[in-house]
Amino acid sequence: MTQKLDADNLIAGAQDTAGLERFDSDSFREGLEVFLADFNNANAPETAVERVRGNVEQVLVNRLKTTDYLAQRPELLARPIERPVFVFGIPRTGTTLLSNLLAADPARRSPLTWEIDDPVPPATSATLYTDQRAVDRLEFEKQMLAARPEMGKYYRNSAIYPNECVFFMAHDFKTLMWESRGKLPNYRDWLMATDMTSAYEYHKRFLQLLQADAPGTWNLKMPSHALWIPTLLKVYPDARLVWTHRDPLTATGSFCSLISLAHQAFADTVDTAWIGQNCSWQAALHAERIMDARDDLGEDRIIDVHYGELTREPIETMRNLYQSLGDEFTTEAESGMRAWLADNAQDKFGKHEYKLAQYSLSKEQVAPLFDRYLERYDVEREG
Repeated sequence: MTQKLDADNLIAGAQDTAGLERFDSDSFREGLEVFLADFNNANAPETAVERVRGNVEQVLVNRLKTTDYLAQRPELLARPIERPVFVFGIPRTGTTLLSNLLAADPARRSPLTWEIDDPVPPATSATLYTDQRAVDRLEFEKQMLAARPEMGKYYRNSAIYPNECVFFMAHDFKTLMWESRGKLPNYRDWLMATDMTSAYEYHKRFLQLLQADAPGTWNLKMPSHALWIPTLLKVYPDARLVWTHRDPLTATGSFCSLISLAHQAFADTVDTAWIGQNCSWQAALHAERIMDARDDLGEDRIIDVHYGELTREPIETMRNLYQSLGDEFTTEAESGMRAWLADNAQDKFGKHEYKLAQYSLSKEQVAPLFDRYLERYDVEREG
C-alpha cells in the first residue's frame, strides 16, 4: 500500500534537515494540508510519492532558511521593492520569452533559477552568474539536457535564466505548481477561492532576501499572477503590469502538453481528458480575471504585448514596451537582448508539437470559452 504523506512529518523532516525550528508564520499550513489530502487521494505510485515528499521538504527547508536569514538581517525587511514589473497572461503566451529578454538587460534584476532553489546565503551583484551554486547547476542541467534533449522544446530554462515566482510562492503552498502534481480538483478549487495575501507577502519577503546584496528593479514572471491581480497590487501598489497575448486555442493546446509532462512524473497513467478539461478552464479563467481587473483598474493600468509581434520583431517590441514602462531602452539592453536571441533560436531544441485532439478537445469546444477575450482583443490567430 502506498504510504500517505503527513504534514507534521514533512515539517519535522524539513526542520531536521535545515537544523532550524522557526518559520516566519504558519500561513503555509492550510495549503499544505489541502494539497496533501488531495494528493493522497490520487493514489500516486510510490516513486511519485517520494518525489513529492522531496519537493515539499525542500520548499519547507528554504522557508526555514529564509526566515532565519531575515531574522539575522532584519533591516532587509525595511528595504522597498520599487516599481517591480510583473509579466503574466494565459499560460503559454510568451511570458518566458519576454521574461528572458527583460533579464538580458544588465540594468534590471530577475530572480534566477539557481538562487530560487538555493537562496541562502543570497548572492551579490558580482556573483549572480558565477556563484558555485550556479556553476554546479549549469553542469547538472548540461548533463540532463544531453540525456533528454527533447526537454528543451517545452520550456526554455537555465540555472542563470529568470524563473517563475511560482517556485518561491510554493513556500506558502498557494500556487498552481502544486496543482500540477496530478489530478487534484479539491486543491485547485481551494486555490482559486482562497485569500492569496500571505503568498504575496511571502513573495515580497523572498525578494527582500534575494536583493540583500544584489539590488535592482525587479522583473517577475508567472502566468497565474493573472488570477490574483487585486491581491498583487495590495502588496505591490506601484507594480507595473504586463499582459502577454496569443491565440488562446494554440496556448491551450501547449498548456495541456506541458501539464501532461508534469503528470507523467507523478502518476501511473495520464488522464488526458481531465487535463484537457482542466487546462482549458484554467486558461479561460486567466483571461477572465485579467479583464475583470482591468475593468476595475482602467485600461492603461495594464500594458499589452502580443506574442506574434514579440517573435517577429523582438527588439522593436521590447523598445515599445520600455516606452510604456517609462524606462530607457539603452544600448546595453538592446545588446543583451540581441545576444540572448542569437543563442536561443525559437526551435533550437526542436519544435514543440501538440494538438487539442490529444486532450479530447476541439476548436469548437474551446473557442466559446474565449468569446469575451477575442471580442475585446485583436489577437493574431495561428490556425
